[in-house]
Amino acid sequence: MPISIIIEKCTGCTLCVKACPFDAIRIMDKLDSSGSASDKPEGDGSASFSQSHSRSHKKAVIDLNKCTLCGACKEACKFKAILIEKTPAKCDLPDIKDYKGIWVFIEQKNGRVQSVSYELLGKAQELARKLNCQVSGVLIGNKLEDQLDELIFCGADNIYLVEDPTLANFQDEPYTNILVELVKKYKPEILLCGATNIGRSLISRVAINIKAGLTADCTGLDIEPDKKILLQTRPAFGGNIMATIISPNYRPQMATVRHKVFAPMPADKKRKGRIIKESFDRSLYVSRTKLLDIIEEIESTVNLSEADIIVSGGRGMGGAENFKLLEELAHVLGAAVGSSRAAVDNGWMPYSHQVGQTGRTVAPKIYIACGISGQIQHLVGMQSSKIIIAINKDPEAPIFKLATYGIVGDLFQVVPALTQAFKTTLRK
Repeated sequence: MPISIIIEKCTGCTLCVKACPFDAIRIMDKLDSSGSASDKPEGDGSASFSQSHSRSHKKAVIDLNKCTLCGACKEACKFKAILIEKTPAKCDLPDIKDYKGIWVFIEQKNGRVQSVSYELLGKAQELARKLNCQVSGVLIGNKLEDQLDELIFCGADNIYLVEDPTLANFQDEPYTNILVELVKKYKPEILLCGATNIGRSLISRVAINIKAGLTADCTGLDIEPDKKILLQTRPAFGGNIMATIISPNYRPQMATVRHKVFAPMPADKKRKGRIIKESFDRSLYVSRTKLLDIIEEIESTVNLSEADIIVSGGRGMGGAENFKLLEELAHVLGAAVGSSRAAVDNGWMPYSHQVGQTGRTVAPKIYIACGISGQIQHLVGMQSSKIIIAINKDPEAPIFKLATYGIVGDLFQVVPALTQAFKTTLRK
């Protein structure tokens, strides 16, 4: 047993019972004679066992189903009556020397490659120069040949292509099965994926199956110059610090990256690449779920992730009705409307408009922040914007430290004035 009570030393004092945070210890009556024995919880109301030649003693008994071997009971015991023997866990490390190259999972939706994949290919090429290796894309779907050249132009040296009519649309199980088999066969050193709904659903399943580590929602990637391992940076502790995570002993090193964190590399039509077509036993393509239909979200404004201009509102907007001011400005500019988490939590805007650590990461040409104080959780989601314009009545608001231009004033006066000014200017 990993934990045991030394009966001869236990006095039934109950110190261990009070110390146990998992309610795993009880004081029981123990009979120590050569006659029949009986255990019963102290004070349970049952009849006591008695024999003329037996004595009853209260002793601690541990429920191994509840015990976590935390050691709190051992520290509390003044009589050194608790013995804990922890056997070091054996962990067989994989042979990682044969793992080479950087892979990017190429996300496609309705047959079209998503822009986050081009962003990751560009970053992968930057990392590959430090590792002196190639960048490969993994594309799963059906009838995707017309997009292979563009992937090569934008950074893929190789493309592993798996096509089948049943794979036209993403489903967790078959895509996981295929990617796991490809990883086992070709052994990539690094595997990157977009931190999208599809990416988050897929890559965690892959990591579990191949027993690899995974760092989610990265905002920075680099290569450690000496050990040549992947440095994965992401917000931690509610966005209050930036943590750099490594996975030195397992392969592939896996990370998901948010949309718009990295810029795609310019397309080079002189680049050449290989197309490696793969197929597997059709049993891998079977899913326990059935896709019934795909319904595209109807947006009344510009798509937030793709917008060149975003007008965002925060707690300073004061209510849902006041977001009409931002919608009017966005309409004039051809912009999307965003919001901070505070506005979403208050029910003023739907979650699909949230910008920040727990929302969307955006990188527009112009980001106009209205009534947003600038907490780190929000800044993580928009700090890559080329121009940031902040409107806030508090001159000490953190947003002004990041802003390209700052307007200290009442947004309910400033925003309508901007709307009118842009209307006049854009008509000319």
